[in-house]
Amino acid sequence: MISSSSFDWNARYDALHATFPGTQRTPVIGITGNFGDKGCELAEGYYESVLRAGATPVVLPPTEDGDVLCSVLDRLDGIILSGGGDMNPLFVGEEPTPALHSINPKRDMAELLLIRLAYDRQIPMLGICRGIQMLAAALGGSVWQDIPNPGLKHSQDLDRAYASHTVKIENDSLLHSIMQRDTLAVNSFHHQAVRDAGPRFRVCATSSDGVIEAMESAEMKSIMGVQWHPECFCLRDDDTMMPLFRWLRDEAANYREARRLHSRILTLDSHCDTPMFFDQDIHFDQRDPKLLVDLHKMNEGGLDVSTMVAYIPQGPLTDEGRKAATAYAESQLSRVEKMVEENAAAVALAYTPNDLYQLKDEGRKAIMLGIENGYAIGQDLSLLEHFYKRFGIVYMTLCHNGNNDICGSARPREGEPHMGITDFGAQVIREMNRLGILVDLSHASEQSFYDALALSQKPIVCSHSSCRALCDHPRNLTDDQMRALAEKDGVMQITFYNGFLRTDGQASILDAVAHLNHAVEVMGIEHVGIGTDFDGDGGVPGLASAAELINFTRRLLRQRYSEADLRLIWGGNWLRCI
Repeated sequence: MISSSSFDWNARYDALHATFPGTQRTPVIGITGNFGDKGCELAEGYYESVLRAGATPVVLPPTEDGDVLCSVLDRLDGIILSGGGDMNPLFVGEEPTPALHSINPKRDMAELLLIRLAYDRQIPMLGICRGIQMLAAALGGSVWQDIPNPGLKHSQDLDRAYASHTVKIENDSLLHSIMQRDTLAVNSFHHQAVRDAGPRFRVCATSSDGVIEAMESAEMKSIMGVQWHPECFCLRDDDTMMPLFRWLRDEAANYREARRLHSRILTLDSHCDTPMFFDQDIHFDQRDPKLLVDLHKMNEGGLDVSTMVAYIPQGPLTDEGRKAATAYAESQLSRVEKMVEENAAAVALAYTPNDLYQLKDEGRKAIMLGIENGYAIGQDLSLLEHFYKRFGIVYMTLCHNGNNDICGSARPREGEPHMGITDFGAQVIREMNRLGILVDLSHASEQSFYDALALSQKPIVCSHSSCRALCDHPRNLTDDQMRALAEKDGVMQITFYNGFLRTDGQASILDAVAHLNHAVEVMGIEHVGIGTDFDGDGGVPGLASAAELINFTRRLLRQRYSEADLRLIWGGNWLRCI
């Protein structure tokens, strides 16, 4: 006799609504469908593994429609690129070899686009079999159409739920930390494989015949690909591969929370040099590879406000040099105005904190203006009021590399003395206080720093600086300077410039987080923020452009920074000074 309760979907419906659900939801993982003659299909192991990991699976049918793809990605927290047939070699500039199997160009094009767009948005991804190959093809690597001279049988005849060979995992890899083992027994159903992982990935597992079996991001991103089929193991209740799916769930949940947080708080970068590029053929509304800050990247990284400065290289202290510096500052700031006018539907200039919050409510990005290097005003104090009233600059960096008429630099040029604030510089600081222009001491010498701190009646800022205790560079602030700045209610903005994060080797997002942590420890959470120096040689792996700023929030969330903390770091402290 059939039990009616086994088929009572109404009872299940009632149970789901027995209590009001909370606002928390499991992360949503999109899984690419295997598209073929029978339509779009998905093997049970994929969605079952995602469910067992504690996430919500959805199937992604293939589409080349850009608007649809972007709309879908806005709703996803993670992606699994599933297995399937071979890729059309024409998409990567190759002719087909005789060993090529069946292809589906429609699926190929859709997934290549999906991967690139998801990569831009920092969405966590796990590529499985064909998926690892698509990751390589989309992001600068290459794929064997047919593995040459394999030493192993890479397409097993065993049941899919059983392993047929082993892979060796690199000890220092993310994969090793996930799986907690040096070797792993895997299943294998392929004749193609990644030939070259490319610059964005590192190989983290190989088979005994040298075939690449897994790769992971070399840029501190949540992207991994495996050549085997981990989803098959769960079908016989073998949890060996579940750590991979739990890793994706955790990364997706972290990404989801970071995005939700960015939608609630105002995010501000206090320093970028993007205006230097506006005399070139630049379209700020396009994703321009020449720029680290454009509208697409601001959207992708969840950045609301970019403070764009007119950077003035230090030139000769002559009438001609000073006049040229003023004209150059005028031209750069005017070009920003022109850019904003051309993109008025998406971006606007802002002058006050209220402007910033209003623009966020409207869904538009905000640009604030500043000047990097007081050389722009030469010896003419009246130019401060001109730049303030004409362009609404919010701050001026007193100097850059090399002394000027205002103060001594942390890096004086050959033959120049080590010095502090000049008599004219004291007048400049008083006038900036009167007008409401922030005094910025990034690039200033220690003597200039302490002189300015004593002279200013308003809080002082360092718009793009880092910690000398972690990177011994004269441009960085000592702990004593940081404490003195905090005592006067000033703010230090951590910068992402490689040479100011590490004295040796390549810095990364981990170094940027370490500098922020140190500054918070020394100064307190109320005196620290972010000034990227993007488009002025700022940017490191994991924080390579405005598109990747969401990664910084993700790292800080992992370190248990609260939403209140992140509101301060992402602009609240800086805006207190304006």
